[in-house]
Amino acid sequence: MPEISPKDRFVTVYGRKPVLEALADTALTVDKVILADSARGAAAAEILRAAESRGVPVRRASAHRVKVLAGNGKQDQGVLADVVAPRMRPVGAALSDLAGAVVVLDGITTPANVGMIIRTAVAAGVGGIVLPRRGVASLDPLVVKASAGVAFRAPLLRCATASEGVAELRSAGYRVFGLDGRAERSVFDGAFPARSAFVLGGETAGVGADVRGLVHEWVRIPMAGGVESLNVASAAAVLCFELVRRGAGPEGGRTGGPGRAGDARRTGRGSGTSRDGGAGRITGTGRDDGAGRVSGTGRDDGAGRVSGTARRKGR
Repeated sequence: MPEISPKDRFVTVYGRKPVLEALADTALTVDKVILADSARGAAAAEILRAAESRGVPVRRASAHRVKVLAGNGKQDQGVLADVVAPRMRPVGAALSDLAGAVVVLDGITTPANVGMIIRTAVAAGVGGIVLPRRGVASLDPLVVKASAGVAFRAPLLRCATASEGVAELRSAGYRVFGLDGRAERSVFDGAFPARSAFVLGGETAGVGADVRGLVHEWVRIPMAGGVESLNVASAAAVLCFELVRRGAGPEGGRTGGPGRAGDARRTGRGSGTSRDGGAGRITGTGRDDGAGRVSGTGRDDGAGRVSGTARRKGR
């Protein structure tokens, strides 16, 4: 296996405060700190003490070199730290053991959106988050902050471009779905195969032309009240937790359709004598007929309420 680039192993944070925070967090492994030759005074001394207390090596480099490595010439403050991201790897290196659905970020350039998507996807138990090095906001302190630090331990899959990552997923047997408000199919309808990849497009242009040709099928999030679309981070939350509702998240293991339930869990709309546990599940003995319905004397109106003889337990 070819050696993995440092860009696919580390999350680089820069600036005095982010570096000190990383060094202070014992749950993180900091590979090294790089400090500009010109960095002196109390701030530099504090960083040196913090690195020494953690046993982290400090390298000196020119101020220009620090700016180049940080990728941000205005906010690096002459220091950066490479933090080990144990679940980050290239897309190709992950394909042999990648499990569950994957989300792909394409053209999302706002760091806050990227960070929030990472946080949401990890919370939902998504198998991987394809984060291209080009065309998407850099994995920097702004993204880390928006992810509430989750980016350090997220299953990030790196590639040069979104189209490259999607092509690799297709070659590995993934069916690729793109989110588009004009699509006929709702994200809440039908079944998704276990190996599904969902492409989230940029805030303005949506899914790029180079990726559109690789999408197998388009899905939409239904909108009401004259609302045209959601913020991409909000759309990601709807998608990811729809997968959880279907049983493909941290408590499940499949990406079933709306009516694929089983005796103890409901992953879609249905009716039955079962009781709704108030979290998108119905427990009991209702039987799914394979068409999104569960036979019995109670009826679910599709909005989390069950009428008839079935009773809903609130939380």
